[in-house]
Formats: sequence, C-alpha cells, structure tokens
Amino acid sequence: MRKAILFAAALFALPVLPAVAADNGFYLGGSIGQAGLKIDDISNGVSTADFDADDMGYKFIAGFRPLDWLGLEAAYVNFGKPEDTVLGQKLKAEGDGISAFAVGFLPTGPVDLFAKVGLISWDSKISGSFNDDGTDLAYGVGAQFRVLSLSIRAEYEKFDVSDVDLDMISVGVTYTFL
Repeated sequence: MRKAILFAAALFALPVLPAVAADNGFYLGGSIGQAGLKIDDISNGVSTADFDADDMGYKFIAGFRPLDWLGLEAAYVNFGKPEDTVLGQKLKAEGDGISAFAVGFLPTGPVDLFAKVGLISWDSKISGSFNDDGTDLAYGVGAQFRVLSLSIRAEYEKFDVSDVDLDMISVGVTYTFL
C-alpha cells in the first residue's frame, strides 16, 4: 500500500517537474513600470533647484541563459518623459538607452531570484536646456516566476549616471526559446 501511494505521488509530480527546472536558452520579453529621474542643483550653482519626477517607462529585453545560474541580457530602455517645475519653469526630460547585463540567477523551484550588473549607454535631454549622453554602470535585483517557457518578472534597476539619480521599477514577461 505504501509503495502504491509513493508511486501515485510520483506520477502526479511528473507534470510539475518541467516547470521547476530552469528554462535555459534564448529569451525575449518586455517590461513596463515607473522610471524615476532626480537631478540635484539643476541650475549649476545659480540656486538649489532640483528636478525630481517620475513617468511610465518601458523596455524590450533579449537574453541568453546558458546555465541555470548565469545569463546575459541586453535591453532597450525608455525612461518616459517626466515633467517637473523648476524655478517657475516647466521642464520635460526625455531619456533612453541600451543596457547590457550579466545576470546571476538563484533558482528556487519555479521562482528565480536574480541580481545583475552591467552598463547602459544612454542619451537624455531636458527641455532644450540640457542634452547629454554617456555610458555608465547599471545594476539591479528582481524575481521571476516561471511556468514552462514563460516567465513573469518584477525588478528594480539603478543606473549610476553622474550627477543624476535614475532608476526604474518594472514588471514584465519573457519567453524562452529552447
């Protein structure tokens, strides 16, 4: 009787096993969320005026996960068009970039915890008064829930741009092609 119960439990567990194993291969996806932009002392010493605003951002993701614990990921990131009033003048910012990350995964059943570090090549402007670009450090943390080849993810990313506080919190999906 005991062997029959164990055998039945094993049979019921078989359909779950593919969802528990890490889904390695190429993946594509997208995320949407809130991008935050803060620039301290935007007036370059004239006053202590700060630009501090959020807007909806999005990104398109392409990646490769050769091992259960390691992935490489690139993304186009659009930070939206946050607006703020500084010294009585309404300013609108625009920014986007291409990011590349090494991603470390900690698979825990159907959930992966991950941390990533890499670079972002960015371009931004603020209402014609500020236009800049560069390449800087980027890093983030997140979690994703996997069901077969589909993953639902939530993550926080920080972009270490000089004199600018830029981050993004997002939710999205990826699909792995085996």
